[in-house]
Amino acid sequence: MEISVELTFSPLQDDFEQHIINFIKKLRASGLTVLENPLSTQVFGPYDEVMTVLNTEIKTAFALMDKGLLYMKLVKSDRSAYEPHF
Repeated sequence: MEISVELTFSPLQDDFEQHIINFIKKLRASGLTVLENPLSTQVFGPYDEVMTVLNTEIKTAFALMDKGLLYMKLVKSDRSAYEPHF
């Protein structure tokens, strides 16, 4: 089963930028399809593989900061090739 996940990662501390950069770099290195924009990061791939990577990287990122939050949306399909038709 393929999934698409949208993540918005928000460390709630002054040095937030480096935490976000490190998190995105780890997602890029996972081998999954990763797309970024100024508001969020999207990850696409097989359910088990995506969730395994996210479980590891979210836990690591949270352990390296004092306070933070992560918004996550999941869609049951690979939406990486989506293009608007209007």
